[in-house]
Amino acid sequence: MNQNSRHLPGLQYVDHVAFTVPDLDAAARLFTELLGAEELYRSTRGPDAAVMPEHFGVPEDAHLELRMFRLPPNLNVELFQWWSADRSPVFPRASDAGGHHLCFVVDDVDDVVATIAGLDGIDILGTRKEVAGDSPAVAGNRWVYARTSWGLILEFVDRSRVADPPHLVGPHDWHMTSTTQPSEATA
Repeated sequence: MNQNSRHLPGLQYVDHVAFTVPDLDAAARLFTELLGAEELYRSTRGPDAAVMPEHFGVPEDAHLELRMFRLPPNLNVELFQWWSADRSPVFPRASDAGGHHLCFVVDDVDDVVATIAGLDGIDILGTRKEVAGDSPAVAGNRWVYARTSWGLILEFVDRSRVADPPHLVGPHDWHMTSTTQPSEATA
């Protein structure tokens, strides 16, 4: 950010990412069985003509079911299934506005490819790739994309062969800090 930019006051950390899925049960199975997520809670909302358009930016008839998951060791993922008369069943492609993917660091991308290659509901896109000299900061990076049956793209990356990787957030950054102030009674 330039010196004229302003950070949000009180911004602490990222809490979660969220994805809308066409079948919440199937997506929950993928996240728990394949990715090792733990379900934390479930909730429903709507339909509510007074709330849904104003607070969610969706039609009055829209309603949802959600589940929050913890993906160890560092990510919360919220999955939504929505219903409304005008809901689009098309998930954005990587090249579409709103396109996205969820990336996991793995020990060996070839092991991941072998494990998911025969699973129903998930397809490997192409073959495992290795970054070459065109991106020297991450040369040696090995990765593959996989797409779920509803369009969520998962990336699996093995950075073990990168000679001098850029400082990306990872286990070396994880630490607990206390923001608790001593009470006046104990001060």
